[in-house]
Amino acid sequence: MASDQEMQQYPIKDDPTKDEGGTRYDVTDMDRMGKAQQFRRNIRPLAALSFSAVLQATWEYIMLSDYEGLQDGGLAGMLWTYVWSSIGFGFIIVSLAEMASIAPTSGGQYHWVSEFASPKYQKFLSYVTGWMSVLAWQAGTASGNFLTGTIIQGLISARDPSYDPKGWQGTLFVFAMILITYIFNVYAAGLMARMQNLLLATHILCWVVVVVVLWALAPLRSADDVFTEFQNFGGWSSMGLTVMVGQLAAIYGCLSSDACAHMSEEIKDAGRYVPIAITWSYFANAIMGLVALIAMLFATPSVEAALNDDTGFPFIYSFKQATNTAGVNGLTAIILIPVIISNILFNASTAHQTFSFARDRGLPFSTWIAKVDQKRKLPINSIIITCIISCLLSLINIGSETAFNAIVSLNVAALMFSYSISMSCLIWRKIFHPHTLPSARWGLGRYGLAVNITGWLYVVFALFWSFWPESAPVTTETFNWSVAIFVAVFLVSLVAYLVQGRKIYDGPVTEVKNHEF
Repeated sequence: MASDQEMQQYPIKDDPTKDEGGTRYDVTDMDRMGKAQQFRRNIRPLAALSFSAVLQATWEYIMLSDYEGLQDGGLAGMLWTYVWSSIGFGFIIVSLAEMASIAPTSGGQYHWVSEFASPKYQKFLSYVTGWMSVLAWQAGTASGNFLTGTIIQGLISARDPSYDPKGWQGTLFVFAMILITYIFNVYAAGLMARMQNLLLATHILCWVVVVVVLWALAPLRSADDVFTEFQNFGGWSSMGLTVMVGQLAAIYGCLSSDACAHMSEEIKDAGRYVPIAITWSYFANAIMGLVALIAMLFATPSVEAALNDDTGFPFIYSFKQATNTAGVNGLTAIILIPVIISNILFNASTAHQTFSFARDRGLPFSTWIAKVDQKRKLPINSIIITCIISCLLSLINIGSETAFNAIVSLNVAALMFSYSISMSCLIWRKIFHPHTLPSARWGLGRYGLAVNITGWLYVVFALFWSFWPESAPVTTETFNWSVAIFVAVFLVSLVAYLVQGRKIYDGPVTEVKNHEF
C-alpha cells in the first residue's frame, strides 16, 4: 500500500467526480488501482477518439517516413509491408485495448505487467518495462518533431536548389518544433482538449485534399508497377531480406494508437471509452493510410529519382509530379499541420506516461518529475523532461545521415519490448489464473487468448527487424545506432534496479485493492 507520505502528496478526494469530471466507474477504477485523481477528466468519448486518431496520424507518417520502405523494397515492397504490418498490429492493438479496459491508468504497459505478472517477478519486470516504455515514448515524441523540423528544411531545398542543408540547421528547426509543443501543452492544454473534434476534422480533410490532388494531377504508374515491382536500393543480398529490412517504415506508420491509454486519467469513463478510441482510431487510420500510400506510390514515376530528390523526402518528389513549387509547399503544409498537432498530443501522452512511472517511484528524481501543477492540473515537469530528451535525441542529426532511422528504430524496438512483456504477462494470467483477472468493460471474449498470442508473435517479429540498418554494407555512417541506445538504457535500468529500484519500487500492484494471485 502507499506510504503515509505518498498519501499526503496525492490525497484522494471524497468525491472526485464533483471537481474533476469523472464518472462513478472512473472513481471505482482509480480506487481499485489505489491512485488519486489528480487531473481533470475533460476529454469526453468523441474527443478521446479524436485524440487517438490525430495523434497516430497514420496516413501522414506513412507518407513522410517512406524513405526506407522505398529504398528497401520499392513500390510493391512499401505497399505490402504496410498491409501485413497493419494487420499484425491489429492483433496488438485490440490486446492493448483489452488491458486498458481492465486497468485504465496513465501507466500503461508497466502497470499492466505489475498487475498480470507472477508475484515472484512482477516487481522486476514492471520496473524494466517502465524504463523501456519511457524510452519508447520519448523516442516517438522526438521522431515526430524531427520529421517536421527536417521537412521544413527540405522545403527550403525545394524552393532554392542552391541551398546546402546542414545537419545542425535541421536540428535548430527541430528545436523550434519542440518549443511549439511545449507552449501548447503548458499554456493551451485546455484549448487543445476543447478542439479535439475540430482537429479530427482537419486530419480527415487534409487526407482528402492530398489524395484527390495526387490522383487527379500526378502522372500515374501502372497497377502492375505498384503492386508487383520490388526493388533493392539498399544493397542487401536478396530481395526477401531487403523487404524485411524495409518494413520498418510501415511499422512506424502503425505505431501509437495506444497513446490514448496514457491519457486515461483525463478521459471520462476511461474503462469503456479508452479501448473504443484505441481500436476505432487504429482501424480507421489504417484504411486512410492505405489509400494515401497507394495514391503516393502511383504518383511516383521513379523510385530512384524519389530517393535522390534534393529535399531528402520522396513524398515531396511525388508532390512535384502533381504541381509546381507553390503547390508543393501548399501540399506539404497540408500534411505538416496535422503532424504538428500530432506532435503536441504525442508530447502530452508521453509526459503523462513518464509522470505515471515517476509517481510509482520508478525514475530518478521521481518526486520532482511526478509533481503536478495544482493550478493547471498538468504534469509540467514531466512535459519539460520530455522536451529536453527530444532535443538531446535530435542532436544525432548533426553527426549522422541516418539519424531519423535510428530514432524510429529506437521507438519501435523499445515499444515492441514493452508490448511483448505486458502481453506475455496477460497471456500467462489467462492461461494459469484466469479467475484473478479483474473484469473488463471492453473485452475480446472467448477468442481473446488466441488474439493475444497472435499479437505477441507479431511483436517478437517486429522487434527482431527493428534493429537492422537501412542499407548494406554496414559502416559507421549507416550503422543503426538505436541498438546502442537501447542496450545502454536497458543496462541502466538493470543497474538502477539493483542500486535503488529494488529498495523503493514496489510496483503499482501493491496499491491495487482486492487483488488475488
